[in-house]
Amino acid sequence: MSKVKVIVLTGYGTNCETEMAHACKLGGAEQIDIVHVSELLHGEYTLDDYHLLCLPGGFLDGDDLGAGQAGAFRFRYATVEPSGEKLLSQFLRFIDAGKLILGVCNGFQLMVKMGLLPGFANCHEERRVSLTYNDSSKFEDRWVNLKVDPDCPCVFTKGLSDLYYPIRHGEGKFVAKDEATMQQVLSEKLVAMRYVDPETGETTTTFPANPNGSFDGIAGICDPTGRLFGLMPHPEAFLNRVNHPRWSREKLPEEGQGVALFRNGVDFIRKNLL
Repeated sequence: MSKVKVIVLTGYGTNCETEMAHACKLGGAEQIDIVHVSELLHGEYTLDDYHLLCLPGGFLDGDDLGAGQAGAFRFRYATVEPSGEKLLSQFLRFIDAGKLILGVCNGFQLMVKMGLLPGFANCHEERRVSLTYNDSSKFEDRWVNLKVDPDCPCVFTKGLSDLYYPIRHGEGKFVAKDEATMQQVLSEKLVAMRYVDPETGETTTTFPANPNGSFDGIAGICDPTGRLFGLMPHPEAFLNRVNHPRWSREKLPEEGQGVALFRNGVDFIRKNLL
């Protein structure tokens, strides 16, 4: 049987690549390569050889120009040696081939600032949305309750409902270029998950249940195909019950809730790309 092949990009401040790779392994992928961005730029690896591209969290380029901004410029304008091909061309070819991209936290920031999301009408080069400073004006590190929208086309969240994931970010507030863009995101059901109040289970914009102040509790969005997905919470940080902050006080399943999200991606690849 053909292997599900995953490339996890790292370098320039990324620091969650090992957890992301392990999550893909637990989700069933047979080959996972952690690749430094420079190796991609020097032609030692190519996105063409993989089915799933993972963009992990971290502090890409120190977030010196804003979270993911410098990285977005690099990915958009850098060329691959020795071919001279634009790295962006590899991304677009990857998307056109029906493959999957998952961006978590800093990876989500990178995706929106490159223009990969929301990907209206299959356009993945125009920046229409962004992630900006939390309303608290500080870095937030906590666990949050999430609700998955069953009407969203996201392939990673199929069959999932109520989730509890950690967040750790200073720039996670989802914003749009204009009101029309925000309404299009909502009308096309591209919001895959929202922050909810732990008591009521309802979408919230109130701190701390909503850690950044995102409109309509938006925690993650996908493109219209459901194959490109970015989220601020960290599913790769909840792979086993001992990752849970109350694991010693509550009876929990051995497998953490984050694994199911990766398993969905791997299952989609097996059914549609192999």
